[in-house]
Amino acid sequence: MKSGLTTLLKVLSDRTRLRLLGLLASEELSVGELARSLAMLQSRVSNHLKVLRECGMLEERREGASVLVRLARGHGIPADLWAAIESRLETVEGRAHDLERLEQVLDDRRRRSRDFFDRIAGEWDAVGSEFKHGLARWRALGSLVPPELVVADVGCGTGSMARALACVARRVICIDHSAAMLEQAKRRLAAHADRVEFRAGELDRLPLSDGEVDAVFASLVLHHVPDVIAALREMRRALKPGGRLVITDLEPHKESWMAEAMADLRLGLDSTDLRSRVEKCGFVDAVVDEVEDRYVVEAPGGRKVELPLFLIHATVPRNAVPASQESAPPLLAAPIHGERSS
Repeated sequence: MKSGLTTLLKVLSDRTRLRLLGLLASEELSVGELARSLAMLQSRVSNHLKVLRECGMLEERREGASVLVRLARGHGIPADLWAAIESRLETVEGRAHDLERLEQVLDDRRRRSRDFFDRIAGEWDAVGSEFKHGLARWRALGSLVPPELVVADVGCGTGSMARALACVARRVICIDHSAAMLEQAKRRLAAHADRVEFRAGELDRLPLSDGEVDAVFASLVLHHVPDVIAALREMRRALKPGGRLVITDLEPHKESWMAEAMADLRLGLDSTDLRSRVEKCGFVDAVVDEVEDRYVVEAPGGRKVELPLFLIHATVPRNAVPASQESAPPLLAAPIHGERSS
């Protein structure tokens, strides 16, 4: 509740309350931590907290069995009055010792946390590193992406990659040749309708203008594409100078049932070979990265299969001329690893 100026000044005239507010101005503390910092009985601290609470000077929240308290800035105490008080807190008797004891309290917090993680380190990956969707990590990494980018998710499927991209890019263009997949993606991305558009098309004939996008993502799609070279050239054409290509796909594997069950045209791709082809299609600085993840599918009979993945990222040269004005490089004679002969 609000208090009149006379009552407020009377409450603030008590040295212990000033010391207490000085601590709560910098840290959120429990009653027990306040008692330790002030070197007082907890019952005495609680009595002072009651007075300050009635004047509306405190904010409280419950965390498990503890109640944490902090200064309610701009509420019980006018901001200009508190600014004047705070500038003179160092002159309050006992303040220096309060800060020393507070640092010991905070050191105890750090030590409890450090000791716990020292004990659990060997088990942490199994205990504390699992996420339901993993989107928080995408968002954290995506916060480094300039927000004005226009990106294309080619072979978008039901939009799982596009959902992450839509949180960081100005516009996401979802492309797939399956009308049913695009409908699923539209439903999945309804919350991002103002930033996402959908286009039907093939990867070797992308429905994109020359240099329309800043980045192209091709996630787990190239092993479905009949002509990988043509698809890479189309991605190069659609990217602006300095634009980025990001590919994730399966390493070569022996799960031949996937050719029929999942319409896979290749049993994975050789990442080194694909990197060479990316560069021959006009990209530079192509890099292959290992991915600490697995693509999990269920084989006939219910067997779970974990397939290794790779990541390739590359750049269109900043001084590049539009791809449509370049002469096409010759196709490589060697077939892409895993491609089935007709």
